[in-house]
Amino acid sequence: MDFQLTQDQLALQQAARRYARERLPEIARHLEETGEPPSHELVREYAGMGFLGINVPERYGGLGLGNLEALLVIEEFGKVSSAVAFPVFESCVGPVRAIERFAGEALRQRIVPAVCRGETVVAVSMSEPAAGSALTDLTTRAVEDGDSIVIDGTKRWCSGGGHAGGYVVYCRMSDDPGARGIGAVYVEAGTPGLSFGRPETLMGFRGIPSSDLYFDRCRVPRENVVVPAGGFKKLMEAFDLERCGNATMALAQASGALEDVVAYVQGREQFGRPLVEFQAVQIKLAEMQMRVDAARLLIHRAASNAQHGLPSILESSMAKCYANEIAREVCGHAVQLMGGYGYSREYPMERRLRDAWGWGIAGGAVDIQKVNIAAAMVGRRFDQRR
Repeated sequence: MDFQLTQDQLALQQAARRYARERLPEIARHLEETGEPPSHELVREYAGMGFLGINVPERYGGLGLGNLEALLVIEEFGKVSSAVAFPVFESCVGPVRAIERFAGEALRQRIVPAVCRGETVVAVSMSEPAAGSALTDLTTRAVEDGDSIVIDGTKRWCSGGGHAGGYVVYCRMSDDPGARGIGAVYVEAGTPGLSFGRPETLMGFRGIPSSDLYFDRCRVPRENVVVPAGGFKKLMEAFDLERCGNATMALAQASGALEDVVAYVQGREQFGRPLVEFQAVQIKLAEMQMRVDAARLLIHRAASNAQHGLPSILESSMAKCYANEIAREVCGHAVQLMGGYGYSREYPMERRLRDAWGWGIAGGAVDIQKVNIAAAMVGRRFDQRR
C-alpha cells in the first residue's frame, strides 16, 4: 500500500494546477457573474492541453490513464470553480463513460472521440418530476418502432440541459417493473421532438446550465441504445465512477477554501498580530485539514481500487457522502474565518460554500449515499417503499 503519487501523477497534477491557476480565475469570475457555461473555444483548449478524456482508452481519443489521474485534474480545476471544471468532469467521469463501456461500437466511435476532442459535451438525464432518489420509478418511455426508438416523457434537473451536444437518457424500455424495465438511450441535441424548459436559477452551480428536457415522439436510431431494458445495474456501475467525480468536485471546494484561508489568516492582522497566532484559529485550521485529507483518501482509495475499471458502490458512496459533508463544513468555517471578506461576492469563498452544498444534492443526496453504504455492508438492497 503506497500513499504517494507517482512522478507522472505529480507532473500531471502540477501541470493542471499551473494551468488552472494561471488561465482560469478570470474566466471563472465571468461564468459566475453571467451564468454562462464555458465556451466551446475553452473546451477545445482543454482538449488541446490533454485535459479531456484523461481516463478514456486511447483508441477512443483519450489519454488512456487511470481514474486517479482524472480525479487529480478535476480537483485542481474544481479549486478554481465548479463551472470551469465541469467539462473535464463530464469527459472523464460523466455519462460518456457509460457510452464507452456499454454502447455499441458505432455509437462509441461517433461520440467518445468527439468528446475527447472538445467538439461536444454529453450530459446525463436521470431524474423526473416524480423520480429523483426513487430512480426506478421512471416513467419516460422508449419504445421500439422498426429501426428507431421513440421517446416520450419529461426529465428534470439535467445539468447541461439546453447546452450539451447530447444526452444519455434513462428511460423505461419495457413493461417489466422497477429496475428491470430501465435502460438508456443517447439523444443528440436538435433531434426533433426534444425540447427544453427554461434555464434553472440555482443557489450555486452558476455556469453549469440546468433545465428540464421534454420528449414528444422523439425518434432516434436503434444504434443509439446505450443499454437495453434490464441494464439498470450497468448504468449504476458507471454512475459509481461519477460519484467519485462528484466527491472530487466537493473536495475541490473544500481544499481550495482551505488553501485560500491558510494564506488569509497569515496575512490578516487583528489586535496587533496575524490571525494564525490565535489558538482558536489554529485548532480550526487543523480540523479543516484533517477533514480534507480524509475525504481525499476515501476518494483516492475508491479510484485506486478500480484504477482502470469502475469503483464499487460501497467505496464510491462512502467517498461521496463524506466529501459532500465535509465540503459544506470546511467551506463554512473558511467563510467564518475570513469574516466579511468570506461573505463578499468579491472573493470566491461564498461561491465555494454555495457550490459545496449543491454537490451534496447532485448525483444522489447525502442520505441516499448512507442507505447505499448500509446496503453494501449487509449485502442486500432495502425497499424504501415498504
